[in-house]
Amino acid sequence: MTLVEPGHSALMDRVYRNQRHVYDLTRRYYLLGRDRLIAGLNAKPGMSVLEVGCGTGRNLVAASRSFPRAAFYGMDISSEMLATARSAVCKARLEQRVSLAQGDATDFDPGLAFGVSGFDRIFMSYTVSMIPVWREAIEQAMRNLAPGGSLHIVDFGQQEQLPGFFRIILFAWLRWFHVAPRAALREVLQEIAETHGATLDFQPLHRGYSWLAVLHRRP
Repeated sequence: MTLVEPGHSALMDRVYRNQRHVYDLTRRYYLLGRDRLIAGLNAKPGMSVLEVGCGTGRNLVAASRSFPRAAFYGMDISSEMLATARSAVCKARLEQRVSLAQGDATDFDPGLAFGVSGFDRIFMSYTVSMIPVWREAIEQAMRNLAPGGSLHIVDFGQQEQLPGFFRIILFAWLRWFHVAPRAALREVLQEIAETHGATLDFQPLHRGYSWLAVLHRRP
């Protein structure tokens, strides 16, 4: 099994080789809804939580502090981003509670990477818009979800209630960073929920600037 897709991995390394050093400082102003997603994880003591596309580790550190008795895991396709994530985890002194691994979200084996069979919570924060085969990544996340678990997603919406010019400017700017907001996200998530016997909660935030979704898998 291929853990890392070479072409996309190399692209992400090129994109973030330098950006990773200022990523959190710059993204805090427009990656809206991340903290709301983290609060909604509601990770109980003993639960296992995976972030798909953990990037710099910012979300993992925040989630670990919010739920200090849960175990956290992070995976990313970019070795450059993982280097920053490891540094962030060490700086926060969370090495004993946060494990990291490189891998492809569309073909991620938690047993091979972490020695666990699945996760009680999985979250994807502004990850779906960066994965070319994003539906496959969500499907794989659902397969890695334990019965009774939930998959939490936040990403760019379609700016439904914002001025048209704002959407044009934002989407053009995002393309420079290989980011593509998924207009069909809600419909695809509903199909995936039905396939996996799950329920879907879907909520636009900030007048459609971002979308927050939670898929609840039945026990």
